[in-house]
Amino acid sequence: MFLTITTTGTPEHPATDLGFLLHKHPGKSQAFSTSYGTAHVLYPEADDRRCTAALLLEVDAVALVRRGKGKGRGGAPDAALAQYVNDRPYAASSLLAVALSGVFSSAMRGVCTARPELPAQARPLRIEVPALPARGGAALVHRLFEPLGWTTTVEPVALDAEFPEWGDSRYVRLVLESDRLTVAEALRHLYVLLPVLDDAKHYWVAPDEVDKLLRVGEGWLPEHPEQKLITSRYLSRRWSLTREAMERLELVRLAETDDSEVEAIDNAVEDDSDTPAETQAEAEAGEARPTPLAVQRRDAILAALRAAGAARVLDLGCGQGQLVQALLKDVRFTEIVGVDVSMRALTIASRRLKLDRMGERQAARVRLVQGSLAYTDTRLKGYDAAVLSEVIEHLDLPRLPALEYVVFGSARPRTVLVTTPNVEYNVRWESLPAGHVRHGDHRFEWTREEFRSWAAAVAQRHGYTVEFVPVGPDDPEVGPPTQMAVFTLGTPQEKEAKAA
Repeated sequence: MFLTITTTGTPEHPATDLGFLLHKHPGKSQAFSTSYGTAHVLYPEADDRRCTAALLLEVDAVALVRRGKGKGRGGAPDAALAQYVNDRPYAASSLLAVALSGVFSSAMRGVCTARPELPAQARPLRIEVPALPARGGAALVHRLFEPLGWTTTVEPVALDAEFPEWGDSRYVRLVLESDRLTVAEALRHLYVLLPVLDDAKHYWVAPDEVDKLLRVGEGWLPEHPEQKLITSRYLSRRWSLTREAMERLELVRLAETDDSEVEAIDNAVEDDSDTPAETQAEAEAGEARPTPLAVQRRDAILAALRAAGAARVLDLGCGQGQLVQALLKDVRFTEIVGVDVSMRALTIASRRLKLDRMGERQAARVRLVQGSLAYTDTRLKGYDAAVLSEVIEHLDLPRLPALEYVVFGSARPRTVLVTTPNVEYNVRWESLPAGHVRHGDHRFEWTREEFRSWAAAVAQRHGYTVEFVPVGPDDPEVGPPTQMAVFTLGTPQEKEAKAA
């Protein structure tokens, strides 16, 4: 296998800086042992104006068979001789990708101790791979590399130049050119996409390959238009690993769009739907403990959904699935979709609901999907009702308009239920210090008047009417512990006309 990396330069910025970036001296030829052969690094040309580094990988076909033990393409052939006579020594594959990461590991990480300013500098690059398996043809090669900033030249290799009527083989000669990328970015692209185009790996793909893919794909894979194909092929089409990788990539994309850390977005909630202050107050009631407020909230939501005649329901910010579980117990709800940005919460919800052991008919009624309520999502359209139970207070106030548009402006279900704490009721809990909110993650808690004012404005802007329902004991002085707004699509006049 053979691959070259070429760059150009000037006397002020010589092309031989490539030697510093690759940590390989242009004046030397070096050899490195790998699990399946020997990798050679040499420089066919090296001066101030032009420098080319070449990686030549000599594959030991016998070692490949002995170490592979039948795994990977060529490991379980139809004929025994095919284990030894194949394209592995000549065509770029996962063997070359592994050699790249081993020989140029520091370069791939963007580390250069001798010249620390170099790795971040984009430079003119030309990469040539004379023989590259391309399962999907030249069109796929373009789709994989061009969104990353490469200009691609793909020349199909004929099956036999003496017999052109036989057509082209599945191999191509690939030339990549760019002046906008760093050497580290180029190596990371090759590391992932060479085995993707080959659509095979020479080793068993274990769960740690997901971490490896996300680490090497950082900065480019979450936004790549062929993300799903790349992920599936890189992980040897193992469905469970592909699903895990796609979920984690979506979380990375949401975090980047939101200018947040992944840990801040993937903030799974507690197992109990009550806030810490509510739980402690109920515990202090001792034997006279009333029905937990979390249960009262779910009962109020279920009653409102039944009254609205909803059958297809969205639980937006479903957390660990308590409401979804309650909805599944009522056959009137024929389709239930739980949406949350936290993969940890969705994983816990899946276990709570026992989705992997659920009967086929019951499983057809429920889905758990990852999504952010800060961005429009076509998957949320067309439902009878949406529930935001104890969700809005976990958002910063400047983000509420985005949530408002996503739910009321884009998704537009016929009924929307919103519950949130009533801050006026907090004085009834002696365990809650004055001025404190009920949960450390609450960004705000509204009075009844503040909540009513916000809900009325939302309803007016988006063509809904709104009514308010107390949840929990309705104290004559400070109101109920939880307040619920029931939004119904359409003006009172439209409702009267529809009823008539």
